[in-house]
Amino acid sequence: MKGFAVDKTEMAKIERYLRQTFANHSIRVVGRPKKTDSAEVYIGEEFVGVLFLDDEDGDRSFNFTMAILDTDLED
Repeated sequence: MKGFAVDKTEMAKIERYLRQTFANHSIRVVGRPKKTDSAEVYIGEEFVGVLFLDDEDGDRSFNFTMAILDTDLED
């Protein structure tokens, strides 16, 4: 959303939350170039999804979007 930003403090809090929730300390949340309303999520060096800020009606929350390609599911 225009006018709202995910700051470094929030990214650090979300990173801690994701690491604890998924028991994976290689999860990283980093800012996106030229975007302030979202951040990228990585496991190690692999990009896994985007975290979007939702600040509608003053209820601040974050939505994590992760695409799973059919090629990712091949054995």
